[in-house]
Amino acid sequence: MKKSSTNLRWIYLKEALTTTLVGWIPLKPGRVLRRVLYRNILGGLGKSVQIEPGVEFVNADRVEIGKGVKIDRYVRLRNVGRDSKIRIGDWVRLNRAADIKLHSGGSGYIEIGDYTSIGPYTCMTGRDIKIGKYCLIAPHVGIFANNHVFTDPTVPIVQQGHTYKGIIIEDDCWLGSGVKVLDGVTIGQGSVIGAGAVVTKDIPPYSIAVGIPAKVVGKRDAAPNKSHNKSIKAEAGELESIDIESQRNYLEKLV
Repeated sequence: MKKSSTNLRWIYLKEALTTTLVGWIPLKPGRVLRRVLYRNILGGLGKSVQIEPGVEFVNADRVEIGKGVKIDRYVRLRNVGRDSKIRIGDWVRLNRAADIKLHSGGSGYIEIGDYTSIGPYTCMTGRDIKIGKYCLIAPHVGIFANNHVFTDPTVPIVQQGHTYKGIIIEDDCWLGSGVKVLDGVTIGQGSVIGAGAVVTKDIPPYSIAVGIPAKVVGKRDAAPNKSHNKSIKAEAGELESIDIESQRNYLEKLV
């Protein structure tokens, strides 16, 4: 027990020292230093990752970042629980001040799939969140995979704890600006959620949903044809074969 406690203190100290020393350095020198030194504190760091100044980590050794990821200024990746993990897939973009928090108290997991873009000032919090590949998450979106217990009116809500069900956003979804997704929801593959909508129930694949609460008002291709699937696979294969600068140019178009 004592040895485990000592190891944890060393992990926290190393994380604090590393981020304090190089976390603020601007421009290319800072990006290069972070790419080298953050390998010592993160649970995994792929090639060609770009981490801008002011990015905050909590329990960085429980955070895995894939290749080609770009993390903009003031993003926060907070893994409060030691038994939990945050995984960022390849070629993901986390835009300015996106806030991702994985709650403690269980073996939680937050995953963001390859080629997905998370918009500025988006908040993602809870214990189980899975976002698929090729998703577009616009600015100021809220993804809340938890809820407060409030059944006892004689006890302050803050003292009654939380419930956790989890949120799944499948591949190739587009969530417009200001969308809110509540706990227990699955948004099916290829769906579009209109700006400002509040998603309280599951959305079937290839749906167009708007409003408060969100209601399905239309459908995209109900059953996407083979050529559509082939085009996605071909695009993924093409992206893997081109150079890093072209990859970044592709991600710039997602915002």
